Amino acid sequence: MKLHPLSIPVRVVSRAVGIVWAFIFAGFALAGGDPLLLSGVVVLAVVVLAGLAGYEVAYYRRFDYELTDESLDISSGVFSRRDREIPLRRVQNVDVTRSFVARLLGIAVVDVETAGGGGTEANLRFVGGEEADRLQEAIRAKRAALQREEGEEAETEEAEAAASAGGETLFELSDRDLVLYGALSFDPRLASGVVALATFLAPTFGDRISLSGLGIAAIVGFAVVAALALWAASAVARIVQFYGFRLRRVGDDLRYERGLLSRHDGTIPLSKLQTVAVEENVLMRRFGFASLAVETAGYAPGSQPSGGSEAAIPIAPREDVLSLAQTLEPFHDFEVERPPERARKRYVRRYLLVGLAVVATGFLVDQFLTSVPWYAAGVLLLLAWPAARLTHRHRGYEVGPDHVVTQGGFWNRSTRIVPYRRIQTVIRRQTVFQQRWRLATVIFDTAGSRSISAGDAAALDRDEDDADSIAVAVRDRVLDVIYERDRK
Repeated sequence: MKLHPLSIPVRVVSRAVGIVWAFIFAGFALAGGDPLLLSGVVVLAVVVLAGLAGYEVAYYRRFDYELTDESLDISSGVFSRRDREIPLRRVQNVDVTRSFVARLLGIAVVDVETAGGGGTEANLRFVGGEEADRLQEAIRAKRAALQREEGEEAETEEAEAAASAGGETLFELSDRDLVLYGALSFDPRLASGVVALATFLAPTFGDRISLSGLGIAAIVGFAVVAALALWAASAVARIVQFYGFRLRRVGDDLRYERGLLSRHDGTIPLSKLQTVAVEENVLMRRFGFASLAVETAGYAPGSQPSGGSEAAIPIAPREDVLSLAQTLEPFHDFEVERPPERARKRYVRRYLLVGLAVVATGFLVDQFLTSVPWYAAGVLLLLAWPAARLTHRHRGYEVGPDHVVTQGGFWNRSTRIVPYRRIQTVIRRQTVFQQRWRLATVIFDTAGSRSISAGDAAALDRDEDDADSIAVAVRDRVLDVIYERDRK
């Protein structure tokens, strides 16, 4: 099979835009108005564009793909030949993306992700719209057939019927909820960054704006306007990203559709699900809303509420989010246990040190570089106590009968539910600073795409003896699950 013929002009134009701008800049910067030099730049640009067009034609002619019963085979390469065979049983996700221009032309991009892959395993750019849908559905069906043969995940008759009927719709994002999501998904920390930037930029305008009276009011007004503009831009970006969001269950997969300008259609294989997470920023918590994110083995698609995992539900009342999470991965009612009191004291000292570092930096800048209101950063010292209390309140864990539950984060709180059957490693970690306070962290590592340092579920800042007990208890439960599975 070949890519769509329109892939040649579309790829040429997309690559040529950057090249043309580079030559325009170079022409005006280097030629200095000399007609002869400008002509040389134009001729060189035409030659480069012609070479680019020739490369894309050769790329199209040498790119072939074939979908067999067990693999997706791809041959590509202009100067060096590359043959790839992607086993369908390892396929995690088949994403179909249609930009605004692609929808007008009737073409789409197909990305194939695999378990354990750090990026896109196969990129078909571009195929026809109908061919993209055929590939997505055929790969899903063939992968399910292979799983049934191996006895890994047998689809029920009901699941097969639902798949043939287009699946069961689990969630749709209404226009009202979409606007609400845009408004509530803003990160308030961006606003504080604007205020800090305005404060330190103030000396640049010292000749025009006084740092007292009306001058301070002007700076604060600028910061507020900038924060509101940033908020509006963030809301618009979310609305464009999640416009028309719909989540369906097709067989043993979740299938989502979203996007206004660029339409995305992807799958989340439930058989590879590692963790479900209820995620709430501070604004969502205030109004009783949350997002649901899921993580699968080796793959976490790009759009997320807080980074990393794919949003199964962008926003809904927290009770509805928990109900849908129960249908994906049934879990017990939980109530997390907070870290010991001395952990809160540790947080106070940590935030005090950060505040002192900021004040000291501002003082040095004021003394040796330029005048800045460094003393204003002293408010950070007063915020250390409430910040420590909030950090302590939003951290916790629970070891349940079938799952371990962890919670952390104030601005963006994530409650992660990890089944024991998905835990691969239990790690007890203790930093130098934790040793002083006799605290330790227990990490529950899965086969998901997040690394140990970038967001695995963890019981944070537990008492040393408590951490040992947690690690032993979870390891025993994991071994029990493995033993029961092997007996079957």
